[in-house]
Amino acid sequence: MWLMLLLLALAGFEGLSVLISRNQLKQFDESIIQIVQGWESPALTRIAELFSKIGSSSVTIPLIIALAVILFIVLKHRKELILLIGGMLGSTLLNELLKRLYHRTRPDIHRIAEEQGYSFPSGHSMAAFSLYALLIFILWRHIPSRGGRTALIIFGLCMILCIGLSRIYLGVHYPSDILGGYWVSACWVAVCIRLFRRSERR
Repeated sequence: MWLMLLLLALAGFEGLSVLISRNQLKQFDESIIQIVQGWESPALTRIAELFSKIGSSSVTIPLIIALAVILFIVLKHRKELILLIGGMLGSTLLNELLKRLYHRTRPDIHRIAEEQGYSFPSGHSMAAFSLYALLIFILWRHIPSRGGRTALIIFGLCMILCIGLSRIYLGVHYPSDILGGYWVSACWVAVCIRLFRRSERR
């Protein structure tokens, strides 16, 4: 059952990529971009730039290193360390592979920021989803209270959503880039967690 659901999810991602390659999501993308960029203001631009920075490698890499030190030295959770590092490395390599495979250029409707490279799927959204989804899974197991777990989920979801929206707001990604990034990262994180649980049972 689990494998079938994963295959269905991957088929859905491939369906999304086909729609993008055939330019059949143009109206959807442009309508969302118009809504999000319609909020433009100096204050929101600064907030979007902040979340975009948080989702960049210049912040995520030091954050992952700090978390790795805590997991390895302080908490002695070495299997969880492997899950975190392996999950993030795999997500990064997968994003690079998919970008080279699909070659989608970035939007040129209204650029508030500049970015190089291909557009689909969004690297920021993949990194954000992978990182915060893995953190939710790892920390959930060590937070006993319902309130703490709820706060953890809300924080993680807000970070994932805000980083994705910031990329649309700044004009460097289509909404379908963000959706694709979330989609494929969800599949990847599901595989990582599945393998982690199997290794624990052994």
